[in-house]
Amino acid sequence: MADFKILRKKLHLTPDRALVVSYLAAIILGTFFLSLPAASREVPLSWLDALFTATSAQCVTGLIVVDTGQQFTLFGQLVILLLIQIGGLGITTFSVYLFFCLRMGIGTRGRWIIQETMLHTPVASLKTLIFEIIAITLIIEALGTFFLAFVFVPEMGFFQGTYIALFHAVSAFCNAGFSLFPDSLIAYRGHAFLNITIMVLIVLGGIGFLVIRELLDMFRTRKRRRLSLHSRLVLITTVILIVGGALVIGLLENSSSLAGMSFREKILVSFFQSITTRTAGFNSIDLGLFEAPTLVFMIFLMFIGASPGSSGGGVKTTSLALAVAILKSRLKGTSHTNIFHRTIPAELVLKTLTLVLSAVLFLGATTFVLLCVQNINIPVARSPNSFLMDTFEAVSAFSTVGLSLGITAKLSIAGKFLVIILMFVGRVGLLTAGFAILKRAEKIPTRYSEENIMIG
Repeated sequence: MADFKILRKKLHLTPDRALVVSYLAAIILGTFFLSLPAASREVPLSWLDALFTATSAQCVTGLIVVDTGQQFTLFGQLVILLLIQIGGLGITTFSVYLFFCLRMGIGTRGRWIIQETMLHTPVASLKTLIFEIIAITLIIEALGTFFLAFVFVPEMGFFQGTYIALFHAVSAFCNAGFSLFPDSLIAYRGHAFLNITIMVLIVLGGIGFLVIRELLDMFRTRKRRRLSLHSRLVLITTVILIVGGALVIGLLENSSSLAGMSFREKILVSFFQSITTRTAGFNSIDLGLFEAPTLVFMIFLMFIGASPGSSGGGVKTTSLALAVAILKSRLKGTSHTNIFHRTIPAELVLKTLTLVLSAVLFLGATTFVLLCVQNINIPVARSPNSFLMDTFEAVSAFSTVGLSLGITAKLSIAGKFLVIILMFVGRVGLLTAGFAILKRAEKIPTRYSEENIMIG
């Protein structure tokens, strides 16, 4: 332990850097296993494709360069499933759980990372929290497997059907979007029971562990108690985005990709894509059939993503809610931001604006680079939709969604590296990655005399 502490100090492993290094270590290990001949059915994956797949699984994204069910053996699929599970719960959760089991202290560094990634207020017992998170995850995934088995077991037999159910339950709850079917879940778009089960798993995995924990406490105690501001914002924003997204997708595609479907199928597809677009990556319809306005709207949903402390990515639902509240308060001339009779701390307001602005600038820059490396020698006349397709891919990777318009397997070497970076930054968090790379400001920064400029 003493040697480890000395090494940690020499490497200048601040809490944010420790989190980044942990994810990198898991990805490198996953790349090694997926590149082994035992992981593939025929030709082993190249190291770049193995790196891409491991990053996509660890960052619970779901973008694939090879078909998961066809390319990988049972060993390879289990490696992907393990990476999804670790990535969904978070490296920190597993690390802290291991430390508790070994009766080792986690120190202030571990507590800082947990506070930043999973908590909005301090808790009485960190050990209890970690055990509850793992228990909640395993119980929900077990229930998801049980319900999905009713669909897959009659079709494929007990063992194969149960395994398929387990894989998709874990992938759905962790918001990974990996599927063992070549067309994702398109073949089951009219299967109400399967669609509802997958949607419930995705939503539970996307609202965050603390929100689930609060809801369970309410049902367990059977006492009428007020949810925290965080949980109320998450639940209200999630419902608005799900219902609003389904309505917009249904209206835009009613006479296009949804034409010819029954009313029941239209409802299922609209709600399924509204939910999965923000974080999960499954699809029950060919996205290539969607009109351009629908795809642009889906980019907006992907950019928002899931909720803090969850398996999903994006700038998060609470950031959207706070951004709207901040805009409303500033337009009214109020210097502070109020939500539900609570005042938001100024530091959190600044952090929200920084996050959203940083995400827009980062995505703008990376999308521009992706367009350059993918289309630099391709005439515009031959690729009229390249801008929309590459933008869709970049936002999907950054928000760890995993939806694609079919260009992932066609990415150039530079394009694959760029998408890998987008997935990684999107999972560890843009601000965390920025803090890990950039040197923190001095304790007493220099302040000069003020001078106004014109804006707007």
